[in-house]
Amino acid sequence: MAEPITETKEKKNILKSLWLIFKWMGRFWPLLLLSFGFLYIVTYLRTLIPLFTQHIIDVILQFSDKGSRLPAFLVQLISSGTLANQLLFTALLLLFVDLLRALAIFMRRTVSAYFTERVAYNLRNNLYRKLQNLSFHYHAHAKTGDLIQRATTDVETYKHFIGDQIVEVMRLILLVSLSIWQMSKLNTNMTWISVLITPIIFTIAVFYFRRVEKQFTKIEEDESRMTTHVQENVSGTRVVKAFANESFEVSKFEKLNRTFTESDYKLVKSMAGFWSVTDFICFAQFCLISVFGIIYTSRGEISIGEYGAFLLYAGNIIWPMRQLGRLVGDFSKATVAVTRLNEIMATPDEYVSSVEQITPEIKGEVVFDKVSFQFSDSTYHQLEEISFTAKKGETIAIIGKTGSGKSTLMNLMVRLLDHQQGQILIDGYDLRTIEKHHLRNQIGIILQEPFLFSRTVAENIKIADQLSSHDRVQEVAKIAKIHTDISGFEKGYDTLVGERGVTLSGGQKQRVAIARMLLKPKPILIFDDSLSAVDSETDQQIRSALKKEWKQSTVFIITHRITTAKEADRILVLDQGKIVESGTHDELIAKVGLYNTIWNIQSTIDLQVEGGGFNE
Repeated sequence: MAEPITETKEKKNILKSLWLIFKWMGRFWPLLLLSFGFLYIVTYLRTLIPLFTQHIIDVILQFSDKGSRLPAFLVQLISSGTLANQLLFTALLLLFVDLLRALAIFMRRTVSAYFTERVAYNLRNNLYRKLQNLSFHYHAHAKTGDLIQRATTDVETYKHFIGDQIVEVMRLILLVSLSIWQMSKLNTNMTWISVLITPIIFTIAVFYFRRVEKQFTKIEEDESRMTTHVQENVSGTRVVKAFANESFEVSKFEKLNRTFTESDYKLVKSMAGFWSVTDFICFAQFCLISVFGIIYTSRGEISIGEYGAFLLYAGNIIWPMRQLGRLVGDFSKATVAVTRLNEIMATPDEYVSSVEQITPEIKGEVVFDKVSFQFSDSTYHQLEEISFTAKKGETIAIIGKTGSGKSTLMNLMVRLLDHQQGQILIDGYDLRTIEKHHLRNQIGIILQEPFLFSRTVAENIKIADQLSSHDRVQEVAKIAKIHTDISGFEKGYDTLVGERGVTLSGGQKQRVAIARMLLKPKPILIFDDSLSAVDSETDQQIRSALKKEWKQSTVFIITHRITTAKEADRILVLDQGKIVESGTHDELIAKVGLYNTIWNIQSTIDLQVEGGGFNE
């Protein structure tokens, strides 16, 4: 049962979000302080402008004898000369003050922009590095569209908040505080009347924040589901078109889009309510200040100039306070975004280990000793009591029914998964003590579903070694029997491969992946059913070339084909997560068992194909 969200927990989440917002600023927080410094200059100069108005009306035009409220040194500068000269000099000085304010605004925005871009740059890098260092298990359960949204939309939300909204909050605080301070020197009663709106707006803003935070979370989740759907369908466009499933996918997207739109509309209605209510309150407050200002002016308690200054200061308080709703809304979005980003950043790295890690020289001997593995959400063992030894230079074929645990076995060897029981040794070293980067650099693996990037063919092959020469790329392409195909492309090795290799056939993708793996010598090679999409003749040619080129490497071949497995030094037959048979091809077909059954079935099919039996 989910834990109920209490008020204390909400406060802790808000405080945690604030801590993370400032923590991710890293070493750039002095730039934020510098931006605040320029902001103080901007705000202070702005609060001087109403005092110029008061000086012109009360002192220069002599509507009152209360004197100027400007700082003494400014009064001395503009108090000499004729009326026209005083007005002219005051106007010029007012322009100069506004020019200084404009320069301070420019400096503040420049520093703030540099600050936000650097923080966002660092956060993107750290987030991407984190995604690279997370475990295979994490990525297997995460949704790609959701991760993309967090790495883009949520980062931009965070960037917008620290760049604009934190500064805006400080501007609001400074403007209101300095305005109240200046107003208090004019008249205390009018000051209290002018700030009457503040607690009301704050209360409404708090209520609004509590309301929209959950709405922002739901919007993020709905948008994430919609993004995931788009990403999956764009990546799997061939499957959609192959089954003529376009209408179904469009209908499914429309439902997700409708849910997102409805969530967004509810938020807009909440915002509309806040803006309308606060708009009315702010206007009512302005009217209140105007009425009491007229009353106090008629009584002589304040001058006409001070009344004009109060109206200007009222604008400095009322309208910025009105922006509090937008700030609260943006803070709600930021806390949701930061929480979602922190879910990734707080996940332990794959390469963190409590056991001391070593980087030994690996030659290729592999030992499985009573190894068992079970997925956390499974009720049975995918592998149970697996034991075998592969000596350096041996070729081990692994064969079995679908779901028998063949790929899981290989995933354990490269530590994409970690076994729970037993021991795996490589050259006598416990697998868990070998540093993962080092281990994977010593093992060449072609997964069951080869992945190609949206780059040229040559770039896809050179991923394994960026410094490899073009001649070396061609050499491994020939071993993988893909060179002829590539040469037939219009641009040869410079041909751009579509996303996920969509422009290549299944066999071509597998052979490009094989060439990529062979680019650097590895003591251990793993073929996870990676020859399934090529014909038997090409399969045999690739294996012959590999045997000649990489005879010192220990090779594991996962396959469904007996013709591929029979030439191995040893064959392991898996069934329901256990090794049920082990031996050479001749040994296994000589006895009754699963291997013999598969051999008889595949031999019969091959004879029927050769004799044209399926054409009758």
